[in-house]
Amino acid sequence: MEPPVYGDVSGDPEDPRLHRFLTRPSDRDVKFAIVGFPVDEGVVRNGGRRGAAAAPAEIRRYLSRFTPDAAQPARHIAVLETLADLGDIALTGALETDQARLGEVVSVLFASGICPIIIGGGHETAFGHFLGYRPFDLPHIVNFDAHADVRPLRDGYGHSGSPFRQAMEFNPAARGYSVFGLQPSSVASSHIAYLDRMRADYGWCRDLSLDAIVGKLATISAPVMATVDMDVVRQSDAPGVSAPAPAGIDGRLLLDIAFELGASPDVRSLDIVEVNPQYDLDGRTARLAATAIWQFLRGAANRMST
Repeated sequence: MEPPVYGDVSGDPEDPRLHRFLTRPSDRDVKFAIVGFPVDEGVVRNGGRRGAAAAPAEIRRYLSRFTPDAAQPARHIAVLETLADLGDIALTGALETDQARLGEVVSVLFASGICPIIIGGGHETAFGHFLGYRPFDLPHIVNFDAHADVRPLRDGYGHSGSPFRQAMEFNPAARGYSVFGLQPSSVASSHIAYLDRMRADYGWCRDLSLDAIVGKLATISAPVMATVDMDVVRQSDAPGVSAPAPAGIDGRLLLDIAFELGASPDVRSLDIVEVNPQYDLDGRTARLAATAIWQFLRGAANRMST
């Protein structure tokens, strides 16, 4: 693992920032761990625009500046005291090898009872994330995305558009797949037919609501692997992604969903992917992704209080 790099943040004890928690030695009881996967080779293979590999550093830059929840500081700080940033995966430059390395790190964290929070990278991150479940109970994958990401492999190789086909056809396979936020203009009918054949759940962007997500989480019996492609958010709120979506969900709904994912004890891991700082405007997308992680950790206070 490569250690995380953070900029200087005020050390004023009257104005604490997450930098304080993220940069401390991991000599405490860790329950949540941040792992970076700065890879976008899968995006390039899928014909997308390069740049998502820079996202972990940019998202960390914003996350480190946030304060603990001022409305309920004690509860949020109790979670932050169990948070560690392990840095980025040490990359080889070979996507499949790097995905396997990510899976190994995720498996080690699971064995220690730690919930990984993975910052991509392209959505090829999700297949490496999934590989971490192999020694344990296989997950039900819940994906928030404008695209189904079940494209066939290209010349036998996976990419950012194929991770969930790979997970559903893997041996052993994911126990289920649900994708919410699909854009009718961004999903081929053949991909919907594939989801139907695989008995996967899917929902269109226009139908996405917080109540629907909470209800869905309540029906899943398997561990939940949550994955958020930032292109599920409308372009005005998230312009810096690999494939912008003008009519996506608003940023507020994403943050509410992130809170509920954090609050659910069935959600064993989370990844946030496809932030592309090269095309961001005023850091909107990276800041929103960082806030989603903040919200996930805020929601996790509910786990620790039950």
